Amino acid sequence: MKRIKFLTTIFLGLALASCDSYLDINQDPNSPTESGITSNVLLPGAEMNIAASYGDYFRITGGYYSQHFAQDFGTSNYLDYSQFSQSATRSSGSYTQLTQRALKNLQTIRDKASAAQDWGTYLAATSLRVFTYQVLVDAYGEMPYTEALDETNLSPKYDEGKDIYAGLIKELDEALSHTYPAQTVATNFLFPGESATNWIRFAKALKLRILMRESGVTDVTSQIADLINENDFPQKDVAYKNCWKDESGAMSPFYAEEFSPKWGSTQVNVIANIALQGTMQSAAYIDPRFAAWYNKSDNGEYTGGVSGSNFSKSSKYKASYWCRPNASYDMPVYLISLFETKFFIAEYYAKKGDSINAKQYYNDAIRASFAQAGVDGAEDCIKAYPYDSQNYKKSIGIAKWVALAGCNNFEAYCELRRLGYPAFGDIQGSDLYDGVSDNSYKPSEYVPGTLYTPYQVFGQVGSKKLLQRWPYPESSTSRNSNAPQFKGYTTPIFWVR
Repeated sequence: MKRIKFLTTIFLGLALASCDSYLDINQDPNSPTESGITSNVLLPGAEMNIAASYGDYFRITGGYYSQHFAQDFGTSNYLDYSQFSQSATRSSGSYTQLTQRALKNLQTIRDKASAAQDWGTYLAATSLRVFTYQVLVDAYGEMPYTEALDETNLSPKYDEGKDIYAGLIKELDEALSHTYPAQTVATNFLFPGESATNWIRFAKALKLRILMRESGVTDVTSQIADLINENDFPQKDVAYKNCWKDESGAMSPFYAEEFSPKWGSTQVNVIANIALQGTMQSAAYIDPRFAAWYNKSDNGEYTGGVSGSNFSKSSKYKASYWCRPNASYDMPVYLISLFETKFFIAEYYAKKGDSINAKQYYNDAIRASFAQAGVDGAEDCIKAYPYDSQNYKKSIGIAKWVALAGCNNFEAYCELRRLGYPAFGDIQGSDLYDGVSDNSYKPSEYVPGTLYTPYQVFGQVGSKKLLQRWPYPESSTSRNSNAPQFKGYTTPIFWVR
């Protein structure tokens, strides 16, 4: 993966261009004086560190692990992800960016905001902190939490994921208890120029996500019911948008990493996976969202590649054969989509046996996904994939997997592990392509709505299994005498039933 120069120029480029008011142009933003270190300075920087990692590295890996993405012809940048592999070194950079930059700055903001009783800013920093920890737990399972962020402690203990989740709920509840909608919030990119209203809604949607992840292993029914009855969730997608520019250091991170020639690289990696393309363009139903998310190949067709192969031994399946994501410099980085919350609510009602409300929220989630994609045809999709109260996990799981493919691949990877759908079918990657021969690509063999074992799969994952967790990052374990032994690639995160 080529490294984006994103954060080294973020203050001088994006921040000054999009948010002039929070920095004095005569002050070096990379070396502010002690008196100049304010929440107005720190919060946008913390946000962009989160956006840079979550919107790029976590999107890319989540896309390969969810079989939304496959690896393009000849290149090998992400072939290991395509084979369901992850190493302790590959994720270290993003882990460091999220912990040593984002989380440390957010803690400073929380301390300053608490001392000043600036509760709107305190909630904003807490929400982003909780979001970041949730992502890290969902990737690694365990990590330093109660003893984290202390520079004098080189060996913080690793807390269990379930304990971190419980702590995150307490953090959100405590921050929400101080905050009311009219309170102001420090300069930020997520809800610029607004009061705490949308930060409160974001915090509650984030709390719902965490509780729903816990719900299979912990009885949090009453907490979920309280949130849903309160019905104070975001009324629009929570995303970093309208803050990107077509300039080096200021582009949306996934585009900058994979598509922008301004970084001096023309290497093509990410293409559509046959699992996603074959599901969304089956003989029974053509989903118009796919055309919004992917461009046609040079042959004028939508074609999806096979996990575990980069087609390097073929003379036919060149880069031009496959369809690529429809990316742009100003594409949003989604944290929580409107439809995601609706799917969670549908699941809540399904568990209660309330099929009427479950169906309504399921349908509304699909409508919200179509609205986000900017296409018509939601009612046709609902007819093609109607809610099934007898197998709600499958209905919701596949519908959510599809909806998240266009905006938030890492969350799709999480929900795929949690709900178990799409499930693995009997088809292997080798049934779709033999790895060598021209004319051996057989997309007709793929069964819509299923996963398949990659053509070459990481041996410690194996057949018909997902990579369930990532090895603890080397940047965290290298000097930590309290780092635990890795539990294994197929050991589920605590919230997997």
